[in-house]
Amino acid sequence: QVQLVESGGALVQAGGSLTLSCAASGRTFSSYAMGWFRQAPGKKRDFVAAISWSGTMSYYADSVKGRFTISTDNAKNTVYLRMNSLKPEDTAIYYCAASDSYGVRVSTPSWYRYWGQGTQVTVSS
Repeated sequence: QVQLVESGGALVQAGGSLTLSCAASGRTFSSYAMGWFRQAPGKKRDFVAAISWSGTMSYYADSVKGRFTISTDNAKNTVYLRMNSLKPEDTAIYYCAASDSYGVRVSTPSWYRYWGQGTQVTVSS
């Protein structure tokens, strides 16, 4: 059973930066895809970014492209989401997710089998 534990959420001012971490355990992840999603109150869960566990493939939502960076640390079984130039509209609960493979549907929640519990990011104006 795969377990994902997010951390790093916080209250930050607009224009600031934050790094979220997702610690994965329970399997070897060499062929996995890892994704970050976010959900604001009253809204659906939106794709943010995805990466192959090897780090060779990545994909970003247009809304975060150029501001957010997803990366992996294989030795620590951890995925990171570095968020720069944060905006109030980035406020949401951020979820880490894991899928058995990286494919064309990595931006859809249904692609992922495992989910973390989420971490709150609040950006004040």
